[in-house]
Amino acid sequence: MLIWFAVLSVVLVAVVFKSPGIDYRTVVIGSILPVGEGLLGGPGILHSVIGAVAVLGIMIVATRNRRLLRRRLLGIPIGMMAHLVLDGSFMITSVFWWPLGGIEGADQQIPEWTHLGVSLVLELVGIGVGVWAYRWFGLDDPEKRRRFWTEGRLDVPT
Repeated sequence: MLIWFAVLSVVLVAVVFKSPGIDYRTVVIGSILPVGEGLLGGPGILHSVIGAVAVLGIMIVATRNRRLLRRRLLGIPIGMMAHLVLDGSFMITSVFWWPLGGIEGADQQIPEWTHLGVSLVLELVGIGVGVWAYRWFGLDDPEKRRRFWTEGRLDVPT
């Protein structure tokens, strides 16, 4: 249940923002971070919009006067927001608005585990989209691939 989030988050962010300045590696980290809550017993702050906004706020305060680091880390809360869309957390009020929507959201399974069969199909779709994105971003070129691995940069076709 990682490929779906990692690949689709990168593609969505690339299509929406079309920014050469985003570090897509941090988008991947932010998009898979909430999956770890499954190991802790259920959805919590990382599956809520409050959590993503809190991470953004903490990141902005912590990187004051360090623009390059801020730009690099900005992908984490963006990836977290993409995760909320891709796993359907926004459709479960008590999870999406946790703790404002009530604390009972923590009594549930994380959304990606409640529909495990669908999640497995989505992983296969993620692999297919990943193959397409590999070509679309031109990652068959060793220099573009190196830039992605070392700098987090992707050439987004217009």
